[in-house]
Amino acid sequence: MRTENAGSSAPPPRAGQPGQTGHDLRHHGDAEVRDDGAALVDLAVNVRADTPPRWLREEIGASLSSLAAYPDGRAARVAVAARHGLPVERVLLTAGAAEAFVLLARALEAHRPVVVHPQFTEPEAALRDAGHTVDRVLLRARDGFRLDPAAVPEDADLVVIGNPTNPTSVLHPATVIARLARPGRTLVVDEAFMDAVPGEREALAGRTDLPGLVVLRSLTKTWGLAGLRIGYVLAAPDVIAGLARAQPLWPVSTPALAAAQACVAPRALAEAGHAAHRIAGDRAFLTAGLAEFTDRGLRVVEPATGPFVLARMPDAAGVRRRLRGLGYAVRRGDTFPGLSEEWVRIAVRDRATVGGFLRALSAALP
Repeated sequence: MRTENAGSSAPPPRAGQPGQTGHDLRHHGDAEVRDDGAALVDLAVNVRADTPPRWLREEIGASLSSLAAYPDGRAARVAVAARHGLPVERVLLTAGAAEAFVLLARALEAHRPVVVHPQFTEPEAALRDAGHTVDRVLLRARDGFRLDPAAVPEDADLVVIGNPTNPTSVLHPATVIARLARPGRTLVVDEAFMDAVPGEREALAGRTDLPGLVVLRSLTKTWGLAGLRIGYVLAAPDVIAGLARAQPLWPVSTPALAAAQACVAPRALAEAGHAAHRIAGDRAFLTAGLAEFTDRGLRVVEPATGPFVLARMPDAAGVRRRLRGLGYAVRRGDTFPGLSEEWVRIAVRDRATVGGFLRALSAALP
């Protein structure tokens, strides 16, 4: 692991531009499937393909008769708190996890923020946009992208890490991440994909014993609600109050509140648990298929635990281009700090879709 400075006193770059970070922090998987309007099989976006389910669409649809009234998030907030066994004062509902990163960047007085990479790039982009100078701790492929807490500078007063991490699909042990917590430091753990892990093992959501712990959750990935924007923050009451002051009025829409309440109900939690086991099986099928290409230079980061895998391959840019010609989109990896053009992220899909993709990959690889 190594640490590098990624900050500057210059104005932040426009969205979608690499700027001074050397990486396009505002590039996300959705760009891979909309750039040229081609009809592509989407293995670039990490949203579960068969969602939202019918019952959830009906819950959201029923809320539309209330659109004349301003959103009231009290019931949804209570439901989220109950789901994690927390008092309601420890919960803040947000328009997706992305809004939470913006609130944290604006509301917290961090003097040395550190982002552990490779990971979701919006936390660093939000910090930079808020005027912060950001340090990076870069995890290495030769270490399996595993975290060594000693690599994080001792004077870092804000640390951001994903678990399981996008794009590496690495699940860090909760005990290892907990070693980053200490008085005077805010530890932000992005658990947007934790509900795709069977049993949510290694989760920190619901913990109140770690000083400065802030956990972010998203409901958009497992439930296919990226277009609705719903997530939440779990933190100490004073942190939640500070973030709430930075929010605009009525930040979460009535349909999104209905979705939040529905997605933390017992029925939904049981369905998400079944989906996590199905994803694990489909992921094993994908990684086994990718292993057939090791003689052609392809390597997968294992063990993978998220609904996606990270792979390294020769001429990855050319492979992505040829895959597009064959009707498949995967996520480029070089926009993530710590990764080069050799990397791609591949979303887990059902076995029929993966089978077609593997045949296309065989034709696309050098």
